[in-house]
Amino acid sequence: MPDRTVVCHACGASHVYDTTLSRRATCDHCAAELHCCLNCRFYEPGAYNDCREPSAERVVDKEASNFCDLFEPAAGGSNRPAADAKADLERLFRK
Repeated sequence: MPDRTVVCHACGASHVYDTTLSRRATCDHCAAELHCCLNCRFYEPGAYNDCREPSAERVVDKEASNFCDLFEPAAGGSNRPAADAKADLERLFRK
């Protein structure tokens, strides 16, 4: 059985869901929207449209709920910490 947990990109709280994560799902702790790019396993800053899925439609607000049919919650939680770490490293070595 697949992991049915999503970790909020904003506060890090874990949420368990039934079969699919509703587009309207929000974090119980901080009210951030959970069905968003920042919580998707395909989210990758720097990729075309910040998404590893080439057929995905463009989503401007990565923190907002969207209608993307390709959305899959990131395994083990949000991709945001990894993206933040990558951006920090890029800033460090750019100098």
